[in-house]
Amino acid sequence: MSAPRVLEGEIVARGRKVAVVAARFNDFIVASLLKGATAAWLERGGPAEDLLVARVPGAFELPVAARRLALSGRYDAVVALGCVIRGDTPHFEYVSGECARGLQLASLETGVPVIFGVLTVETVEQALERAATTAGNKGAEAMEAALEMASLMASLSS
Repeated sequence: MSAPRVLEGEIVARGRKVAVVAARFNDFIVASLLKGATAAWLERGGPAEDLLVARVPGAFELPVAARRLALSGRYDAVVALGCVIRGDTPHFEYVSGECARGLQLASLETGVPVIFGVLTVETVEQALERAATTAGNKGAEAMEAALEMASLMASLSS
């Protein structure tokens, strides 16, 4: 009995073009996510000049910018970074839910991987843990997912 053929992407930045869309709201968290994503890009061999960072006001605006970048045809993947912290109103559900839905639609409509690097947390402490500069930075993880998906999509197309 033969084994199935398995395709997996490689986490390599060299030869790729990636855009990052980062929210300014809760920037004390998003800045750490962005730092992690940029470090992961550079560690994986990506030249700084091949990484675009676009800033938007908040998480709700991430999908439209991500979709525009994906439609441009210039990027193999788009990473969306933001942070939504639950408060005392239903605002959290509206922003986080529509952000996730919009980013998923941007990816599905364009065929370009749009990676959800948006923290949706209960507390500032949870956000700080996930944006840690030492280990477990979700921005770095999002960049690695983008690189892996870009590689996989290239393999699926050939």
